[in-house]
Amino acid sequence: MRAMFGTIAPRYDFVTRVFSYGMDRRWKRLGVSRAALPDRALVLDLASGTGDFSQLVLERLPRARAVAVDLTEPMLRLARRRGLTEAVCADAGALPFADQSFDGVFIGYGLRNFPNLGAAVKEIERVTRPGGLMVSLDFFLPANRLLRRLYGGYLYAQGALWGLLLHGRPRVYTYIPHSLRSFVSIQDFSALLGQMGYATVESRAYIFGGIGLHWAVKR
Repeated sequence: MRAMFGTIAPRYDFVTRVFSYGMDRRWKRLGVSRAALPDRALVLDLASGTGDFSQLVLERLPRARAVAVDLTEPMLRLARRRGLTEAVCADAGALPFADQSFDGVFIGYGLRNFPNLGAAVKEIERVTRPGGLMVSLDFFLPANRLLRRLYGGYLYAQGALWGLLLHGRPRVYTYIPHSLRSFVSIQDFSALLGQMGYATVESRAYIFGGIGLHWAVKR
């Protein structure tokens, strides 16, 4: 996984825009704008990629601190070039932070790639302060079985096309539909959050349930 994301790092932002019909930035802005955070919030940008969520939080709250965490050092180098000085290479399943450290945790397209979703959510809950937020944006399985097949086919075709055009390797971006095969729906993830220590869970669905944006408040 680390090697694969190291390969795609220079094209990562472009590909997220393509796969979201150009809506990715708007969804992330909405995720941040609806997040109730203190002016001096300490925020974790988990599976940060190049640091989109960090940048949006700091634009909205200039006195906040954002810590970008990713498993892939090339992604973090790109985040640092954007001016994000607090960037840490770490595994979502074993975060190097004390309990109740953060006012908010933002996750962009990382949930599907965690080997154990339940364990990762538990770890996120551990480092979040009571009353703190978790905001996530990710691909999900549409609830309708026919839509699942159509969506999976679309993602595979898009991945193969852009993998060939950008890297000369059709399978580079087909990791997205592959990662969805054993993933969950938006509703299933909302239910999991309720079981894992979050009291208020809101979600919005896009692309027929293939993309989900969640806000959850820790008890």
